[in-house]
Amino acid sequence: MTKLSVQHLGKQYTQAALPAVEDVSFELENGEILALVGPSGCGKTTTLRMIAGLERPDAGMICLNGQVVASESRFMPPEQRGVGMVFQDHALFPHLNVFENIAFGLRGRKPAETKQVVGEMLDLVGLASLAKRFPHALSGGERQRVALARALAPRPVLVLMDEPFSSLDTDLRLVMREQVRSLIKVMHATVIFVTHDQEEALYMGDRLAVFQQGRLEQIGTPEQIFQASATRFVAAFMGNSSFLPGEVTLDGIHTEIGLLRQPVDFPVTARVEVAIRADDVDFRSDPQGNSIIVDRIFRGMQNIYHLQLDSGLLLQAFKEHTLVLPIGERVQTVISAGHPLCVFHEVDCV
Repeated sequence: MTKLSVQHLGKQYTQAALPAVEDVSFELENGEILALVGPSGCGKTTTLRMIAGLERPDAGMICLNGQVVASESRFMPPEQRGVGMVFQDHALFPHLNVFENIAFGLRGRKPAETKQVVGEMLDLVGLASLAKRFPHALSGGERQRVALARALAPRPVLVLMDEPFSSLDTDLRLVMREQVRSLIKVMHATVIFVTHDQEEALYMGDRLAVFQQGRLEQIGTPEQIFQASATRFVAAFMGNSSFLPGEVTLDGIHTEIGLLRQPVDFPVTARVEVAIRADDVDFRSDPQGNSIIVDRIFRGMQNIYHLQLDSGLLLQAFKEHTLVLPIGERVQTVISAGHPLCVFHEVDCV
């Protein structure tokens, strides 16, 4: 069942500026997590706020559960949409304890029902023993779980999460991702999750919607976004790709570091760029090689080598942490992807 339908959504704050959101369309199924990802100012949070009812669209239509909540002729206020929100700063009420914060969205229900629902949510998020504690006495992770429980308690049509882990330290963010995603799936909640963190988007989303300059560049599963990027921007943003120039021939794509044998939808002699990541590249020491090591970054389990080709182009390559080669050593660099790479026409790469 389609839970949310967004059609040709647009928002522009000033006439002189570029649109904050331009012609964005997508659908969200019941029980699905959609991660909106992109750099700061790309339109993802504005899109979220229009879905919540905190901003009025200039164009397009939003439907929740088959009901139009925003269009040129209709605008339903946030409190009537049945949408739950989890904010960056958690936005807990400091004068209410954990139980009262979670119960806030259940106003109007019978006390016995409220007590039962809040008790179930406390058990679900593992905070039953902290029911009487106030927000200032909670850790960052505990506040995050309270905020999620408060958003989920009324069983909203849709839950919107805006950079919910941004205030947490790195280790806690990793833990909270696992816990929150598990809770969302247990409750079969439908969620839009906004983040600028590519790794977080790949982990949290059943599908990803990649934004740039107010437009939706690509929407798809994490595997589709990462392995079959539709645009050069998506390949660069989601995979930290470098772009290797090449020319299409009858045999494949000739590049500075060898022949890429894969079919492409470009004519012979076409100039293209191959999106290539660190795990797609290999090298070995060779005094007559085609590149030189210009940097090495130790990342615990692996080293990341920066290689400068004779043309001046920089590529990255992974090597095991035990292999330490000196900066300045000449090496032979080759493509070793073992899977199809994304190829873009050079005209589209300018």
